[in-house]
Amino acid sequence: MRFSQMITAVDAHAEGEPGRVITGGVGPIPGKTVFDQMQFLKMHRDDLRKLMLREPRGYPGLCCNLIVPASDPEADIGFIIMEQMEYAPMSGSNTICVTTVLLETGIIPMIEPVTEFVLEAPAGLVRVQAECSDGKVTRVTFENVPAFAVHLDVPVEVPGVGTIKVDVAWGGMMFVLFDGWQVGLDLTPDEGAECVRFGEMVKAATEEQYPSVHPDNPLLTGPTIAMITGKPVAANAHGRNTVVISTGDFDWDNPSTWTGALDRSACGTGTCARMAVLNAKGKLGLNRDFVHESILGTTFVGRLIGKAKVGPYDAVIPTISGQGWITGIAQYVLDPTDPFPEGFRVADIWGGIGES
Repeated sequence: MRFSQMITAVDAHAEGEPGRVITGGVGPIPGKTVFDQMQFLKMHRDDLRKLMLREPRGYPGLCCNLIVPASDPEADIGFIIMEQMEYAPMSGSNTICVTTVLLETGIIPMIEPVTEFVLEAPAGLVRVQAECSDGKVTRVTFENVPAFAVHLDVPVEVPGVGTIKVDVAWGGMMFVLFDGWQVGLDLTPDEGAECVRFGEMVKAATEEQYPSVHPDNPLLTGPTIAMITGKPVAANAHGRNTVVISTGDFDWDNPSTWTGALDRSACGTGTCARMAVLNAKGKLGLNRDFVHESILGTTFVGRLIGKAKVGPYDAVIPTISGQGWITGIAQYVLDPTDPFPEGFRVADIWGGIGES
């Protein structure tokens, strides 16, 4: 066998959201920090993201993570998150997948009943507490980077839809959040296509009318992702949501580009952003569980454990709890004669397909 690349990866999911974890086969990535390494991949090695996420090795709903050495002395190990249209600075479901893979494969020694360690994400340090039993990670709780609201209840003019009230908040990514009832959505699985369409339209309009920048890092801009919120179905849940992850380059003049994949989980960074919004509105205090329900009915449990300040913004320190499961272990290879070294996309399932 003669391959130009052989990449070892462990596939997993966190409450339904898939997160592939690359554990070997990728050489050292230049950069003083994990954020710098993420930027290097984005500028010079984006072929890796495309190879692993596009067909024939990937699919629209898949995320991927690359394990790298930590640069911060407080951290045990780092990871870089790759999504279909961007490098996410932080992701809750991917943190849970990475934690599950690191411990269940022995990359980080598992200590029962609880293993504690620190991950370095591009957005910053993530403190992890994993409950473990009989070699299995049964629960992951992590302390995320500080979350804060940027805009509350601002009107956004969405072409062809009208005025939509939205919030913009940072939860590890820059989110626009809006209630689904404004566009007639109940957030049921059969509404998936409509959730994607409205989510992409509202995100694009909000990015144009309320561009937002993280005060500590001007390269973190947005909103790059949309959360649609609604009433919970389960009696023990406090809210329901679905998050639209873009799979194509949005173009107002071409509806075929209004495409994305719904986060199958309750979205960890989105839950942090929503809790920051609720706290800013006086609707969620500290040290109270916030059970957030996904479009599948799976849940993450969020909690605000403290206050912080990020630039001019009053921020909160959130935690997220959920569980992950390993679904497969594989070696992904690239034959030097393969005509698709960066994979491919076809508009039957990918919708609008730009250059990203």
